[in-house]
Amino acid sequence: MHHYEEPVYLISIVAKILEIHPQTLRQYERENLVTPSRSGGRIRLYSQKDIDRIKMILRLTRDLGVNLSGVDIVLRLKKKMEDMECEMNELKHELAVAKNSSSVPPEKSLVITKSIYEMIIFEDK
Repeated sequence: MHHYEEPVYLISIVAKILEIHPQTLRQYERENLVTPSRSGGRIRLYSQKDIDRIKMILRLTRDLGVNLSGVDIVLRLKKKMEDMECEMNELKHELAVAKNSSSVPPEKSLVITKSIYEMIIFEDK
């Protein structure tokens, strides 16, 4: 069994698995929708992650009628959402750690802020 991101599949194998022409895979690469690894002899090698991404591209184009420009936008937004979810999870973890390490519970802590206002009053003469 190979690692999910390990590039092991040749273009011909991926084309057979997905029932598409190898030229379609080359087109997806030209459009920067998928970036297979390259062997020392410049042979394209796809990982299972690449195959899953291509499946998503095929679903968007075939089933939902999205063109390749739209697919690019969808994939970029999906990546941005995943990044934001990771960031939110990290922040939630940091917040939990901060709450647990506090010597005074947040609901009992008191923060006093002082503000100074200067007032100038002009008199009518």
